[in-house]
Amino acid sequence: MSKKATFLLPLNLSLAPFLLVLLYHLLSCVAVHGVQEKKILTLHNNIWSPMKSNKAPSSCFSHNLDKGRESSTTLEMKHRELCSGKTIDWGKKLRRALTLDNLRVQSLQLKIKAMSSSTTESISEAQTPLTSGMNLQTLNYIVTVDLGGRNMTLIVDTGSDLTWVQCQPCKSCYNQQGPLYDPSVSSSYKTVFCNSSTCQDLVAATGNSGLCGGNSDVDKTTCDYVVSYGDGSYTRGDLGSESIQLGDTNVESFVFGCGRSNKGLFGGASGLMGLGRSSVSLVSQTMKNFNGVFSYCLPSLEDGASGSLSFGDDYKNSTSVSYTPLVQNPQLSSFYVLNLTGASIGGVELESSSFGRGILIDSGTVITRLPPSIYKAVKREFLKQFSGFPSAPSYSILDTCFNLTSYEDVSIPTIKMIFQGNAELEVDVTGVFYFVKPDASLVCLALASLSYENDVGIIGNYQQKNQRVIYDTKQEKLGIAGENCSF
Repeated sequence: MSKKATFLLPLNLSLAPFLLVLLYHLLSCVAVHGVQEKKILTLHNNIWSPMKSNKAPSSCFSHNLDKGRESSTTLEMKHRELCSGKTIDWGKKLRRALTLDNLRVQSLQLKIKAMSSSTTESISEAQTPLTSGMNLQTLNYIVTVDLGGRNMTLIVDTGSDLTWVQCQPCKSCYNQQGPLYDPSVSSSYKTVFCNSSTCQDLVAATGNSGLCGGNSDVDKTTCDYVVSYGDGSYTRGDLGSESIQLGDTNVESFVFGCGRSNKGLFGGASGLMGLGRSSVSLVSQTMKNFNGVFSYCLPSLEDGASGSLSFGDDYKNSTSVSYTPLVQNPQLSSFYVLNLTGASIGGVELESSSFGRGILIDSGTVITRLPPSIYKAVKREFLKQFSGFPSAPSYSILDTCFNLTSYEDVSIPTIKMIFQGNAELEVDVTGVFYFVKPDASLVCLALASLSYENDVGIIGNYQQKNQRVIYDTKQEKLGIAGENCSF
């Protein structure tokens, strides 16, 4: 025994330096590569499953979930597709959505370039229902509001200013779910005339000044508008004012576009809610009601998930909010611009010369677009940490793809975006991968590269899921807090 002990002791001592070095390297790998900063994603229990699309129709109406509060309303939200009972080819819809989203981003870049090349000169709260617009052939989010006594389903868009709906009589309208708005049957509708200051405000909001008449079906003194989205989509019509009900709050004389000729990527929605920053946006028009504050919590795409759009600063959130300043850029005055100062994958901080530049946050864009140098750093580190899984061909704008059909669950690295003031957005686990094919045989990293380094980056809604995003236009700041958006 003593010989054995005497023999082992020198052996262990001789190995000690080697073991210490090995332990050091192992601990370094844990620290550097952030193997603990991962989350589990379940691959085969989601809305893409075909059997989940055959449920019996249910009520489409939202319910007021907040009782007894004078200045606030919380309405239930759900997927409108649950109302139809139709079988959905999610694979086809998801692949088509990427094409439409790319057109959307091209449109925004054109708008940004056009704006950059020209010279630019007591609180209440309400909540309205917000849900995925996938059933409307768009991955944007929708809310239902009361306009002149009629329910209208609108795409929520922080990248647009003018709120508009399809109107009767309509020269050329796309198919929408529900009836068109008819101003002739509303006692509260009023025409906006072309010689009014409101009509002239269209220049900042749409890039097209209010034209005086010209259509045979409207008075020649009305304020005509044209909004082109740069991808072939457009809405044309005349401005009017109407009462709009936002939850329990009624706003009189709300100026909106009455679309007589509309075409494009609006799916089956009644129109669009403009939450941009110009004087004709809903945010500006309700400044006295809500002090320029609104927030949303975008639901995940799981079956029956719900979220909320809140106006005013009386929103419900159980986690701390981190704020970052809204970047002041007169040439991009109608957009919400943040200063992206860094990012990390699985706890590993990335390096890029493009950090410190402005990036838009937009509810209407689906997939986040990053400058090429940042995207390359993200892709390189993600592939390093998410290794050993079968790769798959690129699809559309997505070039980091996998075949995960044989896996039930996967552990994926966390993705964090850091903004000025150390505000942090940790992408929800459901916002990391995009299911190009519902069976997970083609699953891609839900981030894409811009074409050029000087293009403006965009944080899309796919990466904003299960976050309370707070826009405070009066104090010029944006808040972010993790939140489970489903009721």
